[in-house]
Amino acid sequence: MATTASIDFPVPAGLRGFKLPRGVRNRLDALLDKQDNGQPLTAAERREAEGLVEMAEFLTLLKLRMRAASKSA
Repeated sequence: MATTASIDFPVPAGLRGFKLPRGVRNRLDALLDKQDNGQPLTAAERREAEGLVEMAEFLTLLKLRMRAASKSA
């Protein structure tokens, strides 16, 4: 059975515009380009890419939820 939890905490205003740093984004792009070009990623590269994608998805979700919360406030 799934459980849902809700936690309210203040979010710094600067977080709204936060995105992955350029170097991190470049690394993710390089790993994804390598994979798209048919070159297999090593196990370490695959873990790294998965972690970077998870981080990018988390930031996107956080920003979307912040935007929705500010509209309903």
